[in-house]
Amino acid sequence: MTLEVGVLGYRFMGKAHANAMARLPMFFPDAPDIERSVLVGRDEEALSDAADRLGFESIATDWESVVDDVDVFYNLGPNHVHAEPSIAALEAGTPTFCEKPLAPTLEGAEKMAEAAREAGSDVPAGCAFNYRFVPAIQYAKNLLEGGELGEIHHVRGRYLQDWLVDPDAPWSWRNDEELAGSGALGDLGAHTVDLVRFLVGDDDLAGGIEEVSGHLRTFVDKRPVEGSDETRPVTVDDAYSAQLAFENGAMGTLEASRFATGHKNDHTIEIQGSKGSLRFSLERLNELEVLREGDRGYQTVLVTDEDDPYVDHWWPPGHVVGWEHTFVHENYEFLRAVSEGTGFEPSFEDGLAAQRVLAAIEESDDRGEWVSPP
Repeated sequence: MTLEVGVLGYRFMGKAHANAMARLPMFFPDAPDIERSVLVGRDEEALSDAADRLGFESIATDWESVVDDVDVFYNLGPNHVHAEPSIAALEAGTPTFCEKPLAPTLEGAEKMAEAAREAGSDVPAGCAFNYRFVPAIQYAKNLLEGGELGEIHHVRGRYLQDWLVDPDAPWSWRNDEELAGSGALGDLGAHTVDLVRFLVGDDDLAGGIEEVSGHLRTFVDKRPVEGSDETRPVTVDDAYSAQLAFENGAMGTLEASRFATGHKNDHTIEIQGSKGSLRFSLERLNELEVLREGDRGYQTVLVTDEDDPYVDHWWPPGHVVGWEHTFVHENYEFLRAVSEGTGFEPSFEDGLAAQRVLAAIEESDDRGEWVSPP
């Protein structure tokens, strides 16, 4: 059976996922057969051009005509269009994959997760936390689950970018609270929160996040509108930091910024336990630094061997994979779940769990005190 895929959105994430779908037959021959059936957007001329480049059979300017007419629906649009099309697709019984954060608001995320529950376990609903599918992150997960780090004491995560340092950088939907929900917190922090939950959220490790203390900051309060003399207000955060308290007593520190001069896409995770430690940087995504009990210092593990997660599908040892490959792994797992009618993680429930932590960080900043995620 060939799965007909409909995709809403054709810019940054549309390209990433279309590229991943195109690579599946070459490198993951056991992946289900798919057809990039229909590409959805508002600008018909731009949409037609994108469909030609990205390999889609047709286009549509109305998502309502698509969600119950395809076998799989991908919602890769801006945050404010995540909820309604995704909920409609799930109500039609169509497996749905949505970009992160799940919604601009906690209320929207709750409605999406409820729609996924009502659709049932045989209708996969996935949230696009692609960094779970980095081979080195999967390797780290195996170390943690194997108890090699012992009892977790510290978790640190940061996601640093610098694309908004220039105050004359143009305004976009990512600078608007109604369209995006939040700024660096939702755009970047959602990824970090999910990786923390994925790696140490198990009760046998650090358990859940009990409390947070958050701080948000906006450095530039208005930006120019591209192609005009107008400016628009920036109504989201440019940076955030947060302290976390875990159920087992572990401490966590998170931060993200779009103003971190010199950092292009620096997502790092560091975990220290009673028996060892590990650290990972997205800018060196084929490596994991590991310190085991008895070691005098960190060892750098090159995660490219054939028996490392997903690597057997690619190249010989030492021939590295990159950022785009995380989308191939993610699409492989999601589309296989659709084909087999099984569950997929990260799910809408995972997206909702991350959103609850983000909401608590915002609430903590507003109230000036520690807050428990709802």
